[in-house]
Amino acid sequence: MKLIVAYIQPEKLNEVKQELYKDEIFKISVTNALGCGQQMGYTETYRGVDVEVNLLKKIRIEIAITESFVDKTVEAIIRGARTGEIGDGKIFILPIEQAIRIRSGEKGEVAIG
Repeated sequence: MKLIVAYIQPEKLNEVKQELYKDEIFKISVTNALGCGQQMGYTETYRGVDVEVNLLKKIRIEIAITESFVDKTVEAIIRGARTGEIGDGKIFILPIEQAIRIRSGEKGEVAIG
């Protein structure tokens, strides 16, 4: 079992979801996040004062999957999120030690669904 964590641009969320749905990946969690990377933010003027904005809005997607879905999940996220510009995001793949479905008590891959 793996946990895929992806950080993408907010405007790419719908495209990523559609690509995941095409590959029959429906169970995802989405969270608003702030972060900075190679983009390093930007400067804007607010009431005559220059303000450096270096924490940019991002979307964090988490998907718990079985080993057989890892490659197609990663490929779907890349297809939906890639623009070819700095700031497209990152994908991390983490091992899951155990998964438990609270409703039924099922454990392991069965609990992921």
